[in-house]
Amino acid sequence: MPDPMLHHLSFGVSDLDRAAAFYDAVLAPLHYVRVWADDTAVGYGREGEGDKFAIKLVREGLSIPARGFHLAFAAGSRAAVDRFHEAALRHGGRDNGAPGLRPDYGPHYYAAFVFDPDGYPIEAVINRP
Repeated sequence: MPDPMLHHLSFGVSDLDRAAAFYDAVLAPLHYVRVWADDTAVGYGREGEGDKFAIKLVREGLSIPARGFHLAFAAGSRAAVDRFHEAALRHGGRDNGAPGLRPDYGPHYYAAFVFDPDGYPIEAVINRP
């Protein structure tokens, strides 16, 4: 089997504690956990595996990608998408699209969209019946 297309992705964040609390909460319903952490960064992935997503403290000059960028996290169920969205709004995220079917993306595409506390657009999605 070939290697996956992406090894990992990281975001720069302005407040590591705030961002880690947010991502701890929103990634838990998707079964992603902290797999490592230090004073400047936190890595997330599946329990017992390496990180696939990391947040890294950027003290100056943080730049959020322009329109057209977003990161979609895979969800195991529609209920997990719902819980992701709820957790995001409770932990400093802003709504960018409530959980629901997105027929323009396909008949089974169920997703929720939020902005994280720094303004990164993120999504949780499941694309099966």
